[in-house]
Amino acid sequence: MKIALVTPAAANSRYGNRNTAVRWAELLRELGHQVIIQECWNGRSADLLLALHARRSHDSVLRFSERYPERPLILALTGTDLYRDIREDANAQESMELATRMIVLQDMGLRELTPPLRRKTRVIYQSCEAVPRQPVIRSCFEIVVSGHLRAEKDPFCGATALSHLPARSRIRITQIGGARDKALAGEARSWIKQEPRYVWLGELQRPHALATLARARAMLISSRMEGGANVVSEALMARVPVIASRIPGNVGMLGPDYGGYYPVGNARELARLLRRIETDSDFLKTLRQQCAERRKLLSRSQERKKLRSLITECMRNIK
Repeated sequence: MKIALVTPAAANSRYGNRNTAVRWAELLRELGHQVIIQECWNGRSADLLLALHARRSHDSVLRFSERYPERPLILALTGTDLYRDIREDANAQESMELATRMIVLQDMGLRELTPPLRRKTRVIYQSCEAVPRQPVIRSCFEIVVSGHLRAEKDPFCGATALSHLPARSRIRITQIGGARDKALAGEARSWIKQEPRYVWLGELQRPHALATLARARAMLISSRMEGGANVVSEALMARVPVIASRIPGNVGMLGPDYGGYYPVGNARELARLLRRIETDSDFLKTLRQQCAERRKLLSRSQERKKLRSLITECMRNIK
């Protein structure tokens, strides 16, 4: 089958949507399909369109559905789709209506959809390869924040939390990720100057980023909205416990009973959680155990199986 896989993330991008598209293309090729990744559908014939992002891929979705109304169209909903755009953007809403089937990346995502849309939506957790654990830095208690500097990520909540920690704390926040917004890059540089326990490494090549994550005592994901973050999968596969803002996208990845949540945007409560992780070895051990339980959701074979099942279902539905 010829599959057009559309993602608005550019080919040289390291954003999560691009990583998802590249991995899905690999899995679909393993299943015997021909897959071309495009930022926007090129208009050439395809047996199926798989598009990431309801709002930003709307033009591709609309044109494909008009050209080939009888062919299946799968739409994968991102974090900004689920937790913002589908409520207020007509294009995002139309993309969902046109889709034969939809994908969400964690089970809490289903709760954001109306019953008719929920019935045609499937949950597919993102897999990740095993990430070898690296030796920790002994001179500090390093917490890694991995993700591009964007307002949706609340990128400096960790840096702000440092001011609420006692002077004797050995915690250091190491931030990985580039900044398209010059203002956010400037803010990161300001934090470096005013807070000696904050480090911003900027955008790293994937192997270097994974190695940095794999040496951390814990990983912080402070986002205000997430569809199902790749970096959580990476942390779980690196056996690095996660500290997470309590938002649906994180709860869907880590489970409702996970112990490492703090109220989104609350730097003071985040500091309390960081201090507990630093000083309470039993608590840190519990988080590791809980993370180990969630790793079983992230196998490559399971993700491939789910994609195969979804495509089979789409073809059966069209017939």
